[in-house]
Amino acid sequence: MNLIQAITLGIAQGLTEFLPISSSAHLRIVPAIMGWEDPGAAFTAIVQIGTLAAVLIYFAKDIVSISGAVISGVLKGRPFETDESKTGWMIAAGTIPIVVFGLAFKEEIETTLRSLYWVSAALILLALVLTLAEQHTKNRARQGLRGKAIREISWLDTMIIGFAQALALIPGSSRSGVTITAGLFRNLDRETSARFSFLLSLPSVFAAGAYQLYKNWDIITSSNDNMIAIAVATIFAFVSGYLSIAFLLTYLRRHSTGIFIAYRLFVGVGLLVMIGTGHLQP
Repeated sequence: MNLIQAITLGIAQGLTEFLPISSSAHLRIVPAIMGWEDPGAAFTAIVQIGTLAAVLIYFAKDIVSISGAVISGVLKGRPFETDESKTGWMIAAGTIPIVVFGLAFKEEIETTLRSLYWVSAALILLALVLTLAEQHTKNRARQGLRGKAIREISWLDTMIIGFAQALALIPGSSRSGVTITAGLFRNLDRETSARFSFLLSLPSVFAAGAYQLYKNWDIITSSNDNMIAIAVATIFAFVSGYLSIAFLLTYLRRHSTGIFIAYRLFVGVGLLVMIGTGHLQP
């Protein structure tokens, strides 16, 4: 991987990690269109460390507050004493499904599920489900019902969103896309769905990135070119990821996810057309 490829894929990862359009899909699609080799699931997981850093910095105040509340609650013997401590434990519980499914289907995630047929199907299907979630949210708004705030999220909400997050293991589904969709169905407002989605992503993204970094350390350090490419891609993923978070949270305060639904349908159908006409190999 040369520097141009590293920068391109780093930006693609950062911009699409937090928008509900799937970063894993774009890290599969962009190389296919450009005629580059598939960087693989390991590269995706490692470069996500850059987007993890973006979440840590953007939500530093929330993370410090939640972590402090969890520690304080444990020391006092009252782990669910405050809204912040409860949120911390919910994030931990909501991470369990993606860990279980990630380990159970590790081989398929790194091979079969990276087919562009799977990517296009996931892009299109989630667009349709997100459309239904948006309609649900609009119907509630017409009835004068407001969405839940983070402190109002229940354990059932958390586990449903957590199981939805496990679907993000399929390239094309989108971690933020599936969790925001589940959040909307559970009556969270759009901004709260996105915010909780980002916080929920922290443990699983860190674990996946650390594991792949450890597993592939010998390959990464086998040459200076490899190390530089990974470092550059991660840095660009961090910068573009931070900007993506700020954009999405601001955008969802006043807009629906309609533009992302349209984009997913366009890319998903476009992939099928390009595969069908022989312009792309699945």
